[in-house]
Amino acid sequence: MLRYFFRRILLLIPILLGVTFIIFTLMEITPSNPGRIFLGTAVSEEAVRQYNEEIGYYDPFIVRYGRFLLNMIKLDFGTSYSTQTSIKDEIVKRFPISLRIAFLAVLFATGIGTSLGVLSAIKQYTIVDNISRFIAIALAAIPFFWLGLMLIYIFAMKLGWLPSYGITDWKKYILPTLCLAFPYGARTLRMTRSCMLETIREGYIRTARAKGAKERAITWRHAFKNALLPIITLIGMQFGALLGGAIVTETIFSMPGLGSFLITAIRAKDTPVVLVVSVLMAATFCSVMLFVDILYATIDPRIKAKFSRNRS
Repeated sequence: MLRYFFRRILLLIPILLGVTFIIFTLMEITPSNPGRIFLGTAVSEEAVRQYNEEIGYYDPFIVRYGRFLLNMIKLDFGTSYSTQTSIKDEIVKRFPISLRIAFLAVLFATGIGTSLGVLSAIKQYTIVDNISRFIAIALAAIPFFWLGLMLIYIFAMKLGWLPSYGITDWKKYILPTLCLAFPYGARTLRMTRSCMLETIREGYIRTARAKGAKERAITWRHAFKNALLPIITLIGMQFGALLGGAIVTETIFSMPGLGSFLITAIRAKDTPVVLVVSVLMAATFCSVMLFVDILYATIDPRIKAKFSRNRS
């Protein structure tokens, strides 16, 4: 099991290096002037050039990329071009907000999606199945920004039940969580239904019924457990995507998370912030997928046995 874990850890290194290089290159080929961003339009071109030389902006590409990697390894994220504040301090304040929204959304989406997916599979072609599939298709097709605006209009403006911005109390997390959870819950429902339909037609399910096993035990202990692996993969991928989806959601609901921080940095062409936030999101996604791989080995004994044989 430890060998399986360390192999997955080693695979993350080239992935993160590739992500950093691509993002750094994209920011390099887009026009930017850190000195002008920070000093403004009133100062002379000479002052702008002097500032850029001080921060090493005119150094060769490979030198700046190497410096960026070295600083990332030392957890030195630098300062923002536009605000001159510590990027690390901003991330410490903002990242928990984005993480909280993504975690609540994936928790809600998983609970609702898997439950309705199992119910839809065991009630195939009934009215329950038809309604579930219709809702899933409709929610999966709705863009985040439109759903967020509709939630604000209905529950904040018309009904006045929930606040539409801020993070001062738990109620302000409800609408952003629902905005993210509904579309991803719909995808989880469809995946769960598909996997369950494939599993309940297997021979061991018929054998369990012939032996007189209870239907609940057949559904959850046999069918659902064996259909779980693709669902876990989808949930892990959704968690990473939810961090990205939170960018739009945080902007709509005026939440000071990592997403709104990134949007502001992109508009201001604040290269250090864009680089650090993008790499952090990539590292978080890779960590989640590493956890999914370990969960695979825990749930499926065949994976654990495979690596045990390879070790011997």
